[in-house]
Amino acid sequence: MANVTVRNLDDAVVEALKKRARANNRSLEGELRQLLTDAAKPVGVPDPRALADRIAAMTPDRPHGDRRR
Repeated sequence: MANVTVRNLDDAVVEALKKRARANNRSLEGELRQLLTDAAKPVGVPDPRALADRIAAMTPDRPHGDRRR
């Protein structure tokens, strides 16, 4: 596994991260590891059809393109 060093973090940032770590019952290192792991996950791309259906549901009394209702 690789090591990462982060320099020149504001003290308030470090304190906020420590507080977050305590709230999640983790060490500061464990909290940082989790945050970085979560941030590195691929961002999901919404299904275009599902998105269109959600938008269409906002105005059910109006026609929507060539879809038959």
